Amino acid sequence: QVQLVESGGGLVQPGGSLRLSCKPSGFDAGGYAIAWFRQAPGKEREAVSCSSIWDESPPYSEAVKGRFAIIRDGANKTVDLQMDNVVPGDTAVYFCATGPLRCGQFWDKAARFSNWGQGTQVTVAS
Repeated sequence: QVQLVESGGGLVQPGGSLRLSCKPSGFDAGGYAIAWFRQAPGKEREAVSCSSIWDESPPYSEAVKGRFAIIRDGANKTVDLQMDNVVPGDTAVYFCATGPLRCGQFWDKAARFSNWGQGTQVTVAS
């Protein structure tokens, strides 16, 4: 049974850092794309980044480029999202998802991802 479990969310001050983890199980996650999405209250779910061994480099949304990094942690078998220099606009529930083999050109389309975690809340506030 495919499962994704997110962890690491919490309250962080603007300018601070946070690292989220996505722990996949029930399938060989190494061969599949793992993406991070987020959803703020009253807004649509938006893609943040995606990781796949079949893609040259991970894509990032314009909103987080240069501040966030997606990391495949081989030791812990997780796909992490390192969030640096966070801003209040980063406040959202963060989800990891899997489904396709590659991130590819349409990595930001949620409909391509068939399996989702339950999400972890990130709140950026002073």
